[in-house]
Amino acid sequence: MNRSPTFSVKSEPELKVDERSLQQWVVAFCIIRFDLERGQLIEECYPPGCLSQNEELEVAFSSFPDSVSQHHNRSSIHDCIFFFRTRRKQTSRVENVALSDIVEIDNNEASQKPTSAGVLNQRSRNFHSFNSKYLYGFVFNRQRHDERLKRGGEQNSVVILSHSPYSSVFRPLLQIMGPLYFDVGKKALNYIAAYVSTWPTPIPGQLMELPIGNAVLKVNLPPSHSLPSDNGVFFEDSASSLAPLLPSNQSVPHGLFHDSDLFGAFRGLLMQLWKLWELLLIGEPILIIAPTPPQCCEAVSGLVSLVAPLLCSIDFRPYFTIHDPEFAHLNSLPEGASFPPMILGVTNLFFLKALRNMPHIVSVGSPASNSSRFAMGSRAPIGGNPAGHEGFNLQRLSLRKLAPANFLNAVKLRRDGPLCLMTEHKEAIWTNYAAVTKPDTSILNRLVDAGMSPRVEESMSVVNNDILRRHFLELTTNFLAPFGPYFRASTPSEGSSPFADPPPLPSFNTEEFLTSLSARGPGKFLLKRMRSNWLELYRRFLKGHNFLPWFRRKRAVAEQEQYKLWRQASINTNIHQLISKMSELEIVDSFNAIERQLLGEKQYGRANADTEVVCQKLKKDLRAVFNILPKDVQQLLIMNPEKAALLEENHECSNLTERTLVSNDVISSSSPS
Repeated sequence: MNRSPTFSVKSEPELKVDERSLQQWVVAFCIIRFDLERGQLIEECYPPGCLSQNEELEVAFSSFPDSVSQHHNRSSIHDCIFFFRTRRKQTSRVENVALSDIVEIDNNEASQKPTSAGVLNQRSRNFHSFNSKYLYGFVFNRQRHDERLKRGGEQNSVVILSHSPYSSVFRPLLQIMGPLYFDVGKKALNYIAAYVSTWPTPIPGQLMELPIGNAVLKVNLPPSHSLPSDNGVFFEDSASSLAPLLPSNQSVPHGLFHDSDLFGAFRGLLMQLWKLWELLLIGEPILIIAPTPPQCCEAVSGLVSLVAPLLCSIDFRPYFTIHDPEFAHLNSLPEGASFPPMILGVTNLFFLKALRNMPHIVSVGSPASNSSRFAMGSRAPIGGNPAGHEGFNLQRLSLRKLAPANFLNAVKLRRDGPLCLMTEHKEAIWTNYAAVTKPDTSILNRLVDAGMSPRVEESMSVVNNDILRRHFLELTTNFLAPFGPYFRASTPSEGSSPFADPPPLPSFNTEEFLTSLSARGPGKFLLKRMRSNWLELYRRFLKGHNFLPWFRRKRAVAEQEQYKLWRQASINTNIHQLISKMSELEIVDSFNAIERQLLGEKQYGRANADTEVVCQKLKKDLRAVFNILPKDVQQLLIMNPEKAALLEENHECSNLTERTLVSNDVISSSSPS
């Protein structure tokens, strides 16, 4: 969205804000001013009182660039958009079932226990929660340079705070709200809040039309399987195949930050994308340094999007400052201690010294860039011809890399280390990690270099992002494909009772999985693109911080899918035909199984629209099974008060239904024709 839709406050009537509906999307709108004497000050916060004092400080410090833009004339305005992520200090208890309650699993063995229909139904009801461990802040920052002002300028930020990482929503919303605030003042907050509170409930993975003034934002929300589990959108996933799925419509997101400019952020490091993909896959700590907040945000969000459709469970901070409370912990780590798995996006060069033991450091961006997105035209073309509309010349690029001057520069860069960025910014990566996956030159050859034209550059970036994202989506889905059998839901076999508890999903054991995978291989797609030590990448993935949360969530989704399949099978079953082939003992077992399902449906089935119909069907099936049992068995069953009450309830319902039918027949026969 390049141009901000017009929004006229004067023509708008007085609008009311539904704060409950607003919370589905937004925690707060803030106006923050940089005071030369008192520092960052929150001048407005709507709704008031929604942040603690510590949270206000963190938001304020995170809403300004570390340095003032130097690209200005005597009187100019510099706008930029970026976002940050900070940990909430005080949140109420999340309504969702904890991951530890879903599947108990460790790296050695996973024992799968059948999950009751009641628990599954209860989980499926816990769809939305406004609680989250993290707060996302989307910032519209304006720096106004004016020599007549004290210290030559001023800074203000308009901030949208949300529990959800919906960058595809809040970036374009800021493009409306930011300029509007600087035009009409704080009443812009009330108008925007009023419109946002009329938006429908967010549905992950769907295209949504969100009215704002006389404009409509058409945005794709990320799918629920990519959202952190504390966002409350856990069980609306469907159990889909893990085989490669490459839809023709690439605007449909498969993970977080589908709108990030992956190509623009890593244009100078395209050959390193496969190494970065592996580092993120296995959950390694990465420090990304860029000249501006928009550039480091774009790089961090681009990295997170690289592993879609895998759930990214490691902490990521698109814009991290020394004022973040967690910096003190990172800075105090003893020599040789491991960094926690996280991706930090920074612009302050002080981090190069403070976090000098970070194992993987990536430098991206260009100091000349001066927009909220990378100004791609300001960079030198990479291996392309001046005409610009042909693919990258990988042969020329490879020869250039092997040139003596470039070889010496690479050696010098590695010898000097990341601290060389203190004198001059360069796009580079410092790591000792040896990648298993080989760069796919056929993909790089398809990328288009548009030369120096910013307008053409932007459209070409869209094409290049689609090419890269499609490739890494295919790469990740193929990598995850061997885990598919552990998420495969079963259906009742022909002639078996669908009222019995479904069998557990296959149990998972790390060593057995690796042994089996070593014997059969990872598949042709990966074998062509990986070196002979590909099994080591799986081993590191299993030990990393992304595997368990993703595996548990997929298991829970498979359980939910299996429960639905067995429930539907029980609805479709002809009970008389089923029990006609059973022994007396099997019929008694069926009675008990139907009773359990009926009780579960009555207790937890309110989330299903057809619960009442299903309960009536199960009651009839229960009575049908009871009637076919011998009298002595019937007497034993009704000695149990709960069973007797269910049967009596069903009997009364049947009698009432029969009396109603008879009464209707009498009325219809006595009425004049």
